[in-house]
Amino acid sequence: MNIHEYQAKAILRKFGVPVPDGHVCYNGASAREWAKRLGEGPWVVKAQIHAGGRGKGGGVKLARTPDEVRNIARDMLGMILSTHQTGPDGKVVNRVLVENGCNIDRELYVSLLVDRTTSKVTVMASTEGGMDIEEVAAKTPEKIFVEAVDPLVGLTLFQCRNIAFSLGLGGKLVNKATKVLQGLYETFIACDCSLLEINPLVITAEEEILALDAKFGFDDNAVFRQPKIGDMRDYDEEDANEVEASQHDLSYISLNGNIGCLVNGAGLAMATMDIIKHYGGDPANFLDVGGGATIERVTEAFKIILSDQKVQGILVNIFGGIMKCDIIATGVVAAANQVSLQVPLVVRLEGTNVERGREILEESGLNIVAADGMADAAQKIVKAVKEA
Repeated sequence: MNIHEYQAKAILRKFGVPVPDGHVCYNGASAREWAKRLGEGPWVVKAQIHAGGRGKGGGVKLARTPDEVRNIARDMLGMILSTHQTGPDGKVVNRVLVENGCNIDRELYVSLLVDRTTSKVTVMASTEGGMDIEEVAAKTPEKIFVEAVDPLVGLTLFQCRNIAFSLGLGGKLVNKATKVLQGLYETFIACDCSLLEINPLVITAEEEILALDAKFGFDDNAVFRQPKIGDMRDYDEEDANEVEASQHDLSYISLNGNIGCLVNGAGLAMATMDIIKHYGGDPANFLDVGGGATIERVTEAFKIILSDQKVQGILVNIFGGIMKCDIIATGVVAAANQVSLQVPLVVRLEGTNVERGREILEESGLNIVAADGMADAAQKIVKAVKEA
């Protein structure tokens, strides 16, 4: 789960992390009035969407008068903002953040994330703030500094000072950076984050430290114990099919291909996508119906796949353990009848009650192609889609 920048900064304020004063606005008149309330300009008007690279796409602009704030906000609201993270379709801007400008002296990068290699929260920092960290890692990896945090001890003063020195900070800035880093770590742990990225973390001409931009990612499995954060979820920023899938406890991620996948088990789902690619196809989604799926859940999964206009064929790949093949087969038949299936469908069933599952498919009267094994299933659906 992700949230908007203005929401991220509100959380950071509660944990003592310094951020610019600002307010979210939904129309130009409100933006103008809030600029006046924030004090003397200049001000920055920032489009609020769940994507990075907004500045390069025209989503971050400087204004020197309240009227200019109003005009910029009017132009941004309703625009389709395209960045390297949104893709060519872009996202609609429904709100803007108006905040005080500052005198930037240096831009730094700081993030906290869970390192799966060490199974620890890790702090990453770089002197190259304002840039894509992936580009820095590829071209100048020596400019990235890493500190792994012992979960029993937490982020220590020594580690904070070490990071500050690595970033070239000295004097009073070291102590200020230490407080900011400890505030970020406290935020990360208390809010069940999976990612907390500050880019840039700026040093002002007045030698203050500010989190000029903030990006949060939260562990979806922990949102139930973070109700206030859960209330910040903006469904308009998410894929409609992914939102619908979450309502039925389905693990679904939309992709760019044309072969829909319905699989039980995350590992098998990944393998299914790989083998489709291996035989020249392109998966349209990742969809795991889980080990204890009901007929209703399978039916909803099928509907979600078919609601994607790019889907030109469907591969159902089930290994029945807890998830019985006859239940999957019944769900497939029910869904196909409800949506009037018009695209090729290949089904591979193995495991518990497989014979009964195959009988249900055969007796349905639907145009379903049976497959023996994953390779056979992948080849058949790829061929069917190409010939359709």
